[in-house]
Amino acid sequence: MRLQIGKRIRELRRARNITQENLAELLGVSFQSVSRWESDVCYPDMELLPVLGKIFDVTVDYLIGVDQYQEHEKVGGYLEQFQSAVSVGDINACIQIARAGVKEFPNNYELLNKLMYALFLAGDEDGNISEWKENKEKYDAEITRLGERIRDNCPNQEIRLEAMARLAFNHCDNGRREQGRAVYEALPSRRWCRENAIWWALREEEKLPFLRQSIRSAWSDIVGNLINLVSEGLLPDAELLAVCGKLRELNSIIYDESSQVNSWNAPYMACQEAGLYARNGRLEEAFRMLEEAAAGACVFDRRPKEWEVESLLLGKYTGKRQDFETTDSRPLCEVMRDKWLAHADFDVLRDMEAFKKIWEQLSGYPEEK
Repeated sequence: MRLQIGKRIRELRRARNITQENLAELLGVSFQSVSRWESDVCYPDMELLPVLGKIFDVTVDYLIGVDQYQEHEKVGGYLEQFQSAVSVGDINACIQIARAGVKEFPNNYELLNKLMYALFLAGDEDGNISEWKENKEKYDAEITRLGERIRDNCPNQEIRLEAMARLAFNHCDNGRREQGRAVYEALPSRRWCRENAIWWALREEEKLPFLRQSIRSAWSDIVGNLINLVSEGLLPDAELLAVCGKLRELNSIIYDESSQVNSWNAPYMACQEAGLYARNGRLEEAFRMLEEAAAGACVFDRRPKEWEVESLLLGKYTGKRQDFETTDSRPLCEVMRDKWLAHADFDVLRDMEAFKKIWEQLSGYPEEK
């Protein structure tokens, strides 16, 4: 087995912004020795390994890569269990799984990041977690500690940036807006991100898959922004209704004039649009959109484990039921019935037979297990 000492020292040193000269001084060796270790010319003396582990806050086993394959397999198992739990809104299970993984692998940043994520989700008021307020207060300090540890020490940039964004949001969500803003400001700009810069380094066979993945990612961002625009009511109602119409037009372009299959966004936006119509006395249009929303919720709850999506712009890719992440363990039909339709916008419709029929449809369409 090839030892990983040089690679690990280099990754850990750079993640902590320590120069070779600084590390050499801490260890009482020459910086040329550190350079030779990182180039795999030679290894550090055995008595230096515990000191290196203490400096970087990692185990000696991690430094030398012992049982790396076994750790990779076990960590993968924890991550798979975590994803299964978060896809059905079982956040308590997510916390338990992440804590068990971190207990076994205390310096694994993938697991530390998942623990931070699970604790953060436990305080989400939009799900059906009854104790979300208590969780938000209870886990605030731990989320902050985990976020700062990952930010300051994790050698994996993707994990570090994800944790930083969540750390910033947690600060803002708990009234520490200035602290959150400072963390956000430290994130790289979209203009200079890898996706925007790497095009000129791609091989010919990589270009089409890269562009289609970029389109999927950009489309996801656009949809999220339009949902926020409508749900936050940031424009007059007439303009918000126009936004809903433009989203449908964009959907037909992106998905080649066919509705996106198994989407949570589609029934949610249809319900939002129905509320706007109802609020403005356009009841016939409101019911039409409610019927569309209810049908979409039923389709979502009965979606298969996997399905194919294909269009000119997106190419072909596989959607997976398990990839959906939520803090609400209820079927979407139940969420629509008990949460979305509880909005005051629908009070004008509540006693009408057409509304009761939609209510019954949502009540009688259980999720397929």
